Amino acid sequence: MQPNFENTAIAFELKSDSQLERAYFLFKMIANEPLVRIGTAVTNFAIKAHLPVDGLIRATVFDHFCGGVNEEDCLPIIDKMYEKGVCSILDYSAEGKEVDNQFDFALQKTLEILDFVKEKDAIPFAVFKPTGFGRMKLFEKMSIGLDLTSGETEVWNRIVNRYEKVCKKAHDLDVALLIDAEESWMQQAADDLALEMMRKYNKEKAIVFNTFQMYRWDRLDYIKKLHALANEEGFKVGAKVVRGAYMEKENERAQEKGYKTPICSNKQETDQNFDAAINYLMDHLDCFNVFAGTHNEQSCHKLIDLMAEKGLEPNEPRVWFGQLFGMSDHITYNLTAANYNAVKYVPYGPVKDVMPYLIRRAEENTSVAGQTSRELSLLQKERKRRKLED
Repeated sequence: MQPNFENTAIAFELKSDSQLERAYFLFKMIANEPLVRIGTAVTNFAIKAHLPVDGLIRATVFDHFCGGVNEEDCLPIIDKMYEKGVCSILDYSAEGKEVDNQFDFALQKTLEILDFVKEKDAIPFAVFKPTGFGRMKLFEKMSIGLDLTSGETEVWNRIVNRYEKVCKKAHDLDVALLIDAEESWMQQAADDLALEMMRKYNKEKAIVFNTFQMYRWDRLDYIKKLHALANEEGFKVGAKVVRGAYMEKENERAQEKGYKTPICSNKQETDQNFDAAINYLMDHLDCFNVFAGTHNEQSCHKLIDLMAEKGLEPNEPRVWFGQLFGMSDHITYNLTAANYNAVKYVPYGPVKDVMPYLIRRAEENTSVAGQTSRELSLLQKERKRRKLED
């Protein structure tokens, strides 16, 4: 059964009238690119100057795109969504930390969430970010094959140990664990670590999932190589497939340093690359578990068609759809209404620490053609249905 992504009654059923109006106001603001730029600069300044902006941020972008400042804040939201069949991934989204005690804190959070996941059907996955467990510069150095000093080797071993602890616990609890992807210049080291963990902990089933950003033209080849290795060595691959979130940064760096950009030359190429990856993974479900992280309706329809062609039930446990909290509710809720496995990434953390994540969301919405206007048109449609229009 194809879900109807136009059904706004299902999409926004959990939103009160005031929450719907706030979402409409927010996306109208985000649609204004200069405003996003100014707002970002002002917010960054206010946070650095320790001005009291938490309340304002909380009442607007934070509460729309985040579950709360801690796990307890998120629970009522998670339970409410689960009543509609929508699962959650709790994502501790504090970014940009550079000291060991912060990395240990992120590890502790992930270990706690794994216990949480084990107890709660509404949360089928745990997640972490490579640079949540170690410095970006060290991942970068490892990625380009530079020798580490003895001090750096010691620090790198601590990163490996954090990966080891969290992946072992996920395996012991039988809980799937997603590892996010980041910038291309540090990703090789992150990929190598994820591969090491899959070799160890994915022997019977996909526990550890790596993330593949399909706006990179080299990722399909990497997936195929991984498939050959998995077949040869006897392990499963958890594959989270996304388009990618660092495009402008990637292109700017490539231009500045004079190397060929790792990013596809246009949106159409990225879309084709994403679809080709999904096709490949679905053709080899004996090896892969698929997590399609996408806000693209066409990609969702294509995956649904592939599932039908292969005679798979909508709730096939090896295939999941994922969207971010606060975005694309018309996709998530209509998917679960048609019995597909769909999940929301629910970021949380202290307001100031989560700001880099929120700024990226706002910038992403302004830069992805059609994303914000689609959100706005659906919110407007629901406002009309509820007779909330001015």
